[in-house]
Formats: sequence, structure tokens, C-alpha cells
Amino acid sequence: MRIAQHDLAIYHFFRMMQFGVCYYPEHWPQARWAEDARLMRAAGLEMVRIGEFAWAEMEPAPGKYAWEWLDQAIETLAAAGLKLILGTPTATPPAWLTQAYPDCLRMDSNGRYRQHGSRRHTCPNSPTYRYESRRIVAAMAQRYASHPALIGWQIDNEFGGGKTARCYCPHCAAAFRVWLQARYGSLADLNEAWGTVFWSQRYSDWAQIQPPGSQIDKPNPSHELDYYRFCSDSYVAYQQTQIEAIRPYAPHQFITHNFMGLFRDLNQHDLAAPLDFAAWDNYPTGNPERWRLMLYPPGMDTRRTDPTYAYDVGDPIITGMAHALTRGLKQAPFWVMEQQCGHINWGADNPGIRPGTPRLWVWHAVAEGASAVVYFRWRATLYAHEQYHSGLLRHEGRFDAGWHDQQTLLAEKGLLDAVAAQPYSAKVALLFDFDDTWAIQLQPHRADFGYLRHLYVYYHALQQLGVAVDVVSARADLRPYRLLIAPTLHLAGPETAARLQAYMAQGGTLLLGVRSGFKTPSNLVTAAPLPGNLRPLVGAQITSWQSLPDGVSWQVETAVPDLGGAVGYWVETLAPETAGALAHYVNEEAQGLVALSENRVAHGRVLYLGWYPTHAQAGALLRYLLPQLGIAHLEELPAGLLAIPRGPYTVLLNFTDQPLTAQIGAQPLTVAARDVRVVG
Repeated sequence: MRIAQHDLAIYHFFRMMQFGVCYYPEHWPQARWAEDARLMRAAGLEMVRIGEFAWAEMEPAPGKYAWEWLDQAIETLAAAGLKLILGTPTATPPAWLTQAYPDCLRMDSNGRYRQHGSRRHTCPNSPTYRYESRRIVAAMAQRYASHPALIGWQIDNEFGGGKTARCYCPHCAAAFRVWLQARYGSLADLNEAWGTVFWSQRYSDWAQIQPPGSQIDKPNPSHELDYYRFCSDSYVAYQQTQIEAIRPYAPHQFITHNFMGLFRDLNQHDLAAPLDFAAWDNYPTGNPERWRLMLYPPGMDTRRTDPTYAYDVGDPIITGMAHALTRGLKQAPFWVMEQQCGHINWGADNPGIRPGTPRLWVWHAVAEGASAVVYFRWRATLYAHEQYHSGLLRHEGRFDAGWHDQQTLLAEKGLLDAVAAQPYSAKVALLFDFDDTWAIQLQPHRADFGYLRHLYVYYHALQQLGVAVDVVSARADLRPYRLLIAPTLHLAGPETAARLQAYMAQGGTLLLGVRSGFKTPSNLVTAAPLPGNLRPLVGAQITSWQSLPDGVSWQVETAVPDLGGAVGYWVETLAPETAGALAHYVNEEAQGLVALSENRVAHGRVLYLGWYPTHAQAGALLRYLLPQLGIAHLEELPAGLLAIPRGPYTVLLNFTDQPLTAQIGAQPLTVAARDVRVVG
């Protein structure tokens, strides 16, 4: 386990599966709190997250704290035997603060300030807001860190949500220049790294550099990529001010943040690095709507969900990929800090949730490595933006679907604990890089080419083969993995190449895909023969690359079963140097040119797939590679059925409205509709 080891007490939170709930005592009469706490314990809930949106209640006027209500809430919950997670309230500053200090407000790319009335409308680089944030967080820590019921802290809430990851205000412009000076040292080096000779963009004074806002017709992609990096680093620094405010008072309590799964606007690897463990907010019916355009294959992306699945379960492949990314942030167990337990309010359809579905989601999270599930929320609110968002309790206080499913899960707690105690052991990893994501997003070349979409092809194929897979950074510990898949390793600098070389030295297998090694880390096309810094690993040159229009395809011939035939979308041709050929193009345009190469490097090997594979082709290539690497897989599972290995157990999850059968070992096993079966 690779969580921070500032205190071994942190390990307590990974010994067994835990249940919790998000609660907003400030929304309800104090006379109700004790009954709520009693019902929470009756449902088997062990912990409660509170406080993350309550700054105005804690400090109704500047410097005038009103802690009494929070003191009482904490004592009431603790008296019932509940443990507490305190959220820092910095996502929702009080109106008096933004009125007194308008320089705290976030500015959009058109030069307009966000106003009070929602959340996350502040700038992480505002010196005033950093000071005020640190002040309220330190006051909370000083008052509550010693409380015996308090186990940990959540920093802020969902950094970057609601399109707030990037601010373009004067504070950010000034901080950006400082960031650039630290990164490049001199204007000469910056001009070279950005290619400012193009369109007469050369800078002769740092003060000339502005954030690349919407007022610029076509921002320089190197300039814009660095601004994305800077904005992400700004949140890392802002988070760190809060960590430093808490840690002296709370050396034995965990500190985490609730990430948003496949959210790509901030570098989650950097944000997670100083945290004790990672957590994320899981809303299975809403996330496919958020992410389908960047995941589903072209043509499928217009659908809100795959009709294979039951209407109220979401897309389990999308949910699973978000679990895998969160787990990979620390290569350790994670928490679901907000777990959907009924219908939501922010999607296009917001379907009702039937009994059995919340249980299915919880089992999926635990199978993927979650050691805690915290439901959002306890009771449906009467107020404002989330009036139509359900909780474990309905608006009037009656039990909703999630409550009833929690009773079933409570009866299954022993088995949940047994599964959660098994390490999630993956021998395959997908390499995921936020800089690559942003670079492709800024210049996709083909409008529907998406970095995450390419990654999803392989993740989906691995899921249908029942293969455990991590999603990790190239900076992660790569030693556990026999197979690394980097579908688009785009900005491949010397450091990344060296890390992969070291991975080869230990006998690893690396599968690279199209557009890898195309650019330098500063987002310029490399002047070296493609694939640039990766060429010694690949053992071949990329001699041509192109996007193929819809309806146009090339033909591939290969001895790899089921891999050949028509290929399209994006194709590249290779000229081997030290590599061998596993596949050739046989169409007129590329007759005899290599389409898939294999190169021996140290004790390992590197394959380069020169076309964008379909789901079926990715599965065929994996079925070819996995047995060679001693990695077991199942025959392709029926669509809608997942099989997740955890030690001696296999967790089977059926996300359809029909019974489905899988062959596990020598035995066919049937799983009922929207149900779970654990074998082993």
C-alpha cells in the first residue's frame, strides 16, 4: 500500500469496508439531529461528512465565529457512535467576504467575474482568498482536531467543477508570469519552447505575456498548454495551504480530497500526491452524460448511455474506469466520498433508481478497490440547487431506495469485508497523462480524436476479458505490471523515455499506439524522426501518418488471430530498424508497409500499433499478448456483465435487466438481473 505514512493510524481506514453518509445539519432543525444520528447507526453507517459548504454559518460576519451549532452537531453525532469527517468550506465563501474583497472572485476567459450565489466562484491565486481560506481552515482545525470522534479532513470540494479550473484574472496573469520564469528561466528559452517565431509572437518582456483567454482568436498551443499546467499547479498550491493549516493540529488524522473520476481539467496525479489517500464522487447515472462524448466511439457518442445496460445503472465501464483512475492516483485503496443512492438532479433524464441498483453500485466500488462508501446524501434537501436530488431519506423523512438497499448490504457486510481485505492486484496498467490529454484536446487534428477515447478502447476490452487493470501515471511505480498500454503517449520527453527504458530492463512489455512520441513536452512537433524520444524503444520510424475519413479504410494482414482486416480512423506506417513486423498493410496506398512492430529492449519488448483499433481489434491483440505474459483472462464476457478478480474471489456484476451467464473456470455461473454474485 502506498498511502502516506506520516502516521500508521491511517492504515486503520483500509482494514475493512466502511459506510458513511454526507449530512448537512445546518439544513435541519436541531431537534431532528439526534433522531437522524440514531437512524444512521441503525443503517450500519459508521461515519458522517459535514461542514464543507457551511462557511457562512461558521462565520456569519468577519472574524465573528458561530461554532455553537457545529459543536452541538458534532457532539450529537459522536454520542450516537459516529465518526466525523470535516470538510473545509472554501468552495462556498460567505457573501460578506466576496463583497468586501472582490479580488477573490474568479474571472472567466472573456474577462467577466463570477458573482456570489453558487460555489467555486473564487480564484486560487488571489492572495486575499488564500489568506482567508487558510484562516478559516486553521480556526476549524484548532477547535476540532482534538475531538475524539474526528477521523479526517476533506479539503474543499471537487476542485475545478462547474468549469472553474481556470481563472484569467490579474492575479492569475501575474502568477502565471512568475510560474513561467521558474519553468524557463529566460525569455529566450520560453520563446524557443513556444515557437514564438511563428506569427511574430516573440516576447521581449515578461509583462507582455497574458493568459490565453477567449479574446485571442487562436492561442499558441504551447502557450495554452502551459496555462493549463499553471492553473492545475495553482490548485495544488492552494490545496497545500490548507494541508499546512490542518496538519500541525491533526497529525494523526487523514487529509483527502473528493476528486471527480474522469474529470480532466486538473492534474489529479499532482493534487493527490500530498494526500493520505484519494477519494472521488461517484454518480453512475450522470457520468455517462458528462463523459460519453470523450469516451464512446464516434457514432455511439450521441447516445446518452449504451442501451445494453438497465436504464437506471449508468455505464459500468465508464464507472469502472473512474474507479481505476482514482485507485491509480495513489496505487492504493480509495474512498467513494459521495456515492449516488437514488436519482440525481443535474442530468438530462435523471431516471428513478429501482431497489437493487444502489447495492450494485456499492459492490462495484468495493470490487474495484474502495474501502469506504459515503452516500450522498442523508436526506433530500428542501433548498436551492439540489431540491430534486435524492438521499437515503426523502424530503419528508421517509426511507428511499438507497436506505433499503443499505439494509441488504449490512447483511452482506462480512462478505464485503472479506473482498475488501484482498489487495487489488493488477498485472496490466494503462498509462494516463494529463499533459497528453490537454495537448490532444487543444490540437486533435481530427475533430473527434480524443485521448481518453483511445484509452477507453483498451479499458473496455480488458473489462470484457475479466482482467484487472490499473490506470496510472508514467511516474508511478511500474514494477508490478507485466503489460503497460500507452495508447497515445504524445508529449514523450527524455524523462518518460528513460522511465520506460527502466521498465523494459525489468522485463516489462509496452504497447504503444498512434501519435506517440509526436511532440516535445512544450507541445512542439519533434524535429527528430518519429516517434521522437521513443524511437530507440520502438526500433522503427513512423514514415507516414494520417486521419482517414469515415467510410475509408485500409487493409491489414497479420498472423495474430482476429486482428487483421479493415482499419480506419487513424493510420501510421512504420519502417523497422531493430524491430520485427507482426502486421503489414496490404492496400494499394501502403502495400507491404509495417502496421504493427515488435522490438526487443533489454529484457522486455515494445510493440507499436500503427492504427487506431476497434474494440474487437483491441480485444484480439490483448488475447494474443496476455497468455504470453502469464496473465489469465476469461473468454469474452456477455455485454453488461463484469467479472472483477480480488484474491481468491471473483465478483460478478450484472448491469442489465436479463440474467447473464459467464464461464468461470470449468463452471458456468448465472447472475440475475441487476444483481451481484461472489465466487471463490
